[in-house]
Amino acid sequence: MPSAPTTSLDLSSAAVIADPYPYFAQERRRAPVAWHPGLGLFLAFDHASVSAVQRDRRLGRVWQDRQPADYLAPFNVLHRNQMMENEPPAHTRLRRPVASAFARGHVERLRPRVRALAASLLDAVDPAGFDVISGYAEPLPVLVIAELLGVPASYAPSLRDWSQAIVAMYEPAPSTDVVAAAVAAAENFAGLVRELIAARRAAPADDLISDLVATELTTDEVVASVVLLLNAGHEASVNVFGNGLTAMLRRGLVPAADPALTVEEMLRFDSALQLFERTALEDVDLAGVRIGAGQKVAVLLGSANRDPDVFPEPDEFQVDRSVNPHVAFGVGVHFCLGAPLARMELTESLTALFDRFGALALAGEPEPRGTFVLRGYHHVPVAGA
Repeated sequence: MPSAPTTSLDLSSAAVIADPYPYFAQERRRAPVAWHPGLGLFLAFDHASVSAVQRDRRLGRVWQDRQPADYLAPFNVLHRNQMMENEPPAHTRLRRPVASAFARGHVERLRPRVRALAASLLDAVDPAGFDVISGYAEPLPVLVIAELLGVPASYAPSLRDWSQAIVAMYEPAPSTDVVAAAVAAAENFAGLVRELIAARRAAPADDLISDLVATELTTDEVVASVVLLLNAGHEASVNVFGNGLTAMLRRGLVPAADPALTVEEMLRFDSALQLFERTALEDVDLAGVRIGAGQKVAVLLGSANRDPDVFPEPDEFQVDRSVNPHVAFGVGVHFCLGAPLARMELTESLTALFDRFGALALAGEPEPRGTFVLRGYHHVPVAGA
């Protein structure tokens, strides 16, 4: 097999972080899969390769504790016991009780509550100008996932802060300050969840923590599952909402008659999660490239979602795009378990926002988070048009 093409795409450069899509397009034209010497892994750029990596069980999640292990123990124990970081059969055992709890109707029963929370948050903003992230997109999913799990709403601000600190560890080369914040957040987050687990064992309630406590999962596994659900349950919604709404307002767009179509386009157009790694469990051939056992490949989800071979006019935001096989929620056994909740929240919150104001406009320049792996905005100022 011929040697793999290479790429030197700098995922930490300000230009790529600001707008990675032109760079993705250039790399995608060169090769669907390329070796990155600086990162020491392969990058998959096109939709077919990104999908293939996620479906191929020979390419799996292999968790390796971050070092130094003693210092990073609070972070490592959370991730070592998460379904996201494991492969079958461990993944199946960890995912089954959570999937079963979701299947019991927890998500759909929250729809009226999402509508009520959205209305109350919109009642509190100034239509002449407000930050749609801090005033609406951020608190809504945090409150919803906390209610689903059974975490008191008073912890909502802490949950958001802890979540952002933890997920910052997935960026390339996190600084010592980022690492320290992640360790502290993991310790505080796990401590709260352990207290809630003890309370539910003593007095079960109608919430997801009670459901998980009643399963065969160990305490560490329940803690890890709850933290994962709290993180993933709002990070995606907040960032997809902010990214998608900003794209719409820059173009003067409003949701389609079927807002669910617009939500799918928000998910595709500017993906909240941009990169996800897998490790070859044995030699694998991918798009004409040999990936040796033990080597890593990172799928670039945002690049796959702009692949012109799959999405006509991929750089256009089409609010009513009807054929939309995006990979924003992943593919295969690691497909996002919270996708139904995220879709429901996004549809309800987008509908409520435009029903309330009719039309919106940017009231200033949005402030991006400045991160690559998890793409989003700190602030998006808007005003009723």
